[in-house]
Amino acid sequence: MFNLTYSYRLQLNRQQEQTYSEWLETSRPVWNFALAERKDWYRSRSCPINTCSLHSEYIIPADAPRPTFARQCKALTSARQQNPFLQRAHSQMLQQVLRRMEKAFVSMWESGHGFPRFKKPGRMRSLLFPQLGKDPIQGNRVKLPGVGLVKMRMSRPIPDGFVVKQAQVVKKASGWYVLLTLQCDVDCPDIIPHGEALGIDVGLSHYLATSAGEIVPRPRFFGTLQRQLRSLQQRASRKKKGSNNWRKAHLKVARLHEHIRNTRRDFFWKLAHRLCDGVGMIFAENLNFKAWARGMFSKHTLDAAHGEFLHILKWVCWKRGVFYAEVKPDGTSQTCPNCGIHTGKKELSVRVHDCPECGYRTDRDVAAAQAIVKRGLAAVGHTVKMLGEGLSGRSPRTQESPSL
Repeated sequence: MFNLTYSYRLQLNRQQEQTYSEWLETSRPVWNFALAERKDWYRSRSCPINTCSLHSEYIIPADAPRPTFARQCKALTSARQQNPFLQRAHSQMLQQVLRRMEKAFVSMWESGHGFPRFKKPGRMRSLLFPQLGKDPIQGNRVKLPGVGLVKMRMSRPIPDGFVVKQAQVVKKASGWYVLLTLQCDVDCPDIIPHGEALGIDVGLSHYLATSAGEIVPRPRFFGTLQRQLRSLQQRASRKKKGSNNWRKAHLKVARLHEHIRNTRRDFFWKLAHRLCDGVGMIFAENLNFKAWARGMFSKHTLDAAHGEFLHILKWVCWKRGVFYAEVKPDGTSQTCPNCGIHTGKKELSVRVHDCPECGYRTDRDVAAAQAIVKRGLAAVGHTVKMLGEGLSGRSPRTQESPSL
């Protein structure tokens, strides 16, 4: 099975938008009640057996089962029979709220994510419908539960052979969107190493450098609009909370955040496609970007979003038949890519690689990218030359960086 997710913008009328807005507010107390139930159960088990807190304790019977997705779904079914407020919303949509709660706790246990938080009014922004009716796509319309046929902007057609399995309606600052999950019963073979190889080294001085000698400057997505964002946030803070002007001011802030995100992702997609032109393999470092984000350059690291870019690059490589792999980052900037000797640790202020053994001289980041691609070729056991082989006589790539 192969899955795709396509995003389309919806054109809801006033009645349809009001219905989905009410469903969002209906799902919010379901999330908060389920989270409070789980939180109280865990706190009742956190007290030592021989001592009690002087402030307060959560008294829950010792034989009370742990709240799970299945038990909370049964409780939700009973609550819907007695509460008319819950009967207005779609039953499967409310169950998906509980499933999202379960995934949040699993991510907390296994991936180290934070504890789930309670949702205040306006924080629920998506509705997930796991099942759709027969033939949900009719031209430029999609049939959604509760509202019927809705116009959408068909920015790209549905691929042949794919079936729509589920839909997620998302409310953003710029409007309503639907994420359609498409499924096709095909087997996709793994991509094997082939063709010319390219290594990339990401950083903050430049966004990335390639083993072919190309250096991509780092755009300041957040930095260029930080002053405008600060001004909008100051205006919003001076408005009376809950007033119409307060909502309008916060909507402007949200739209600017969405604009920053859109420009960043647009740059990522264009750069990823350009890197895949004319190569068969791409190698990158397996870095811990969470540790980067905790350093003194945390704002610049989060603005660069290297982790998101590598995730997009991996998908683009698979789509275009390019082999992608990550190598260990230890010592890539301390190894000469020409002769392979260890040159020692370089300070961050040193931006030129100058090998004392063979005399090879180039940009520090370019040398690291060349060391990465050689390490990747050695790992896959491939004998094809890397792009730009012959380091002393290589010629840099001349394509320009994608414009914003």
